[in-house]
Amino acid sequence: MDNDVSAGNGTTTVAGRLALGITLLAFGLGTTGVIDNVTTSDAVSVAHYLGGVALFLVGLLAFRDRDTANGTGYVVLGALWFTWAVSSGGHTSANGAGLFLLLFALVALSLTLAGGEQLGQAMHGLLFLAMLLLAVASFADSSSLTKVGGWVAAAAGAVAWYAATAALAHWPTVLPRRAAGRGVTAAG
Repeated sequence: MDNDVSAGNGTTTVAGRLALGITLLAFGLGTTGVIDNVTTSDAVSVAHYLGGVALFLVGLLAFRDRDTANGTGYVVLGALWFTWAVSSGGHTSANGAGLFLLLFALVALSLTLAGGEQLGQAMHGLLFLAMLLLAVASFADSSSLTKVGGWVAAAAGAVAWYAATAALAHWPTVLPRRAAGRGVTAAG
C-alpha cells in the first residue's frame, strides 16, 4: 500500500482499530447521556468483550506479526478495558475511579508520544484527553466535565473507526503536505 493511503500495518491493525473504535463510541456516547436510557454502564459488555478480550487477542496477533507498537498498544488497552468492565459493578470510590482513569490516560499519552501515522496519533491523543478529562471529572465530581470527556471519547472512537474503514476502503489517511512558501526550503 502507498504510504498516503495506509492506515496501519495489516489486518491486526484494522481489527484492533475497529474494536477500539466501537468500544470508545459505546463508552463515549453512554457517558454523554445523549441517547435516552443509555448510560456508561450499558457499554460494559462491549468494553469487556470487544474492548478487553478482542483487543488483547489482536495485540497478541500483532506481536506474532512482529508489530510491537500495535501489539503493545492493543494488549495494554485490552487489559485496561477488561479491568474497567469487570470492576464497573464494584464499589469503587470516586477517587479510586479517577486514579484508574488517570493511569489509563497515561497509557494513552505514551501511545501518542510513541509516534506512528497521523490517525493513530490523533486517536491515541483524543483517548488521552478523554481519559484525563474523565479522571479530573471523577476527582472533582463534575457531571458536566464527565459529559465533555464522553464526547472526546466518542470522537476518539470515530477517528479509530475511520482509520480502520479507510484502510479497508483505501481512503486517504494523511493530510496533504503544503509546498514550502517563497524563500523557504523544504526539508526531506
